[in-house]
Amino acid sequence: METNHTDKLDEINELKQRLMRLESEVHGDANARWTPPKFYFAYELMGGMTLGLIAAGASLLFNIIGASMMQKHPLELIRVYLTFPMGEKALTLDSDFALAAGVCLYLLTGMIGGIPIHLILSRYFANAAFGMRFVVATILGLGVWVVNFYGLIAWLQPKLIGGNWILDNIPIWVAIATHLVFAWTMLVVGKLGQFVPSEKSLPPVGAN
Repeated sequence: METNHTDKLDEINELKQRLMRLESEVHGDANARWTPPKFYFAYELMGGMTLGLIAAGASLLFNIIGASMMQKHPLELIRVYLTFPMGEKALTLDSDFALAAGVCLYLLTGMIGGIPIHLILSRYFANAAFGMRFVVATILGLGVWVVNFYGLIAWLQPKLIGGNWILDNIPIWVAIATHLVFAWTMLVVGKLGQFVPSEKSLPPVGAN
C-alpha cells in the first residue's frame, strides 16, 4: 500500500514536470532572449547619437566659458561655424534666432560625430582598461578634428562660400581642445550607452 502511494506521488511529480516543460514550450517566445547575444548595432547607433548630443553640449559649454574669459561673444564658436552657410557676415551676427539655429546645428553635428566614436569604443574596446580607452578616445578626437578641418572644411568652404573663415578664425589649440573635450566626454559617459547582452535563457526542455 505504501509502495503504491509512493508510485502515485512519483507519477504526480513527473506529470508536474511535464506540464512545466509544456508551458515553457508554449510560452517560450515570450520568455526567450530576443536581444542579440553580443553586439547590438541599432542600440549602439542610437546610443552614439545620444552620447554625441551630450558630448557636443559639453564641448560647447567649454567654448562658451573660454570665449567669455577671452572677452569674446559667448557663442563665438557658433558665429564662426555659421560662416559656412552665411559667409563672413556671420562673424558679427547678433540675431538670437540665427545663433539658436547655429547651436542646434552644432548639437546635430555632435550627434552624427558621436556615432563612430561610440561604435569603436563599444565594439572593440568595451572591456579594455580605462587608460587604453582614454588613449583611443584621444586619438579618435584628434582624428575627427583633422578630418573635419583639413579633410572637409579646408577645401569645401572656399569652394562653396568663397572664403576660409573657420580655419582663419578658430585657433588650432581651440579646435583641438574642443574635439578632445568632445571625445573625452564620450569616453566618460560611454558606459551609459553601451549595450549589455542578456544572459537569460530557458532551462533545458529535457531537464527533470
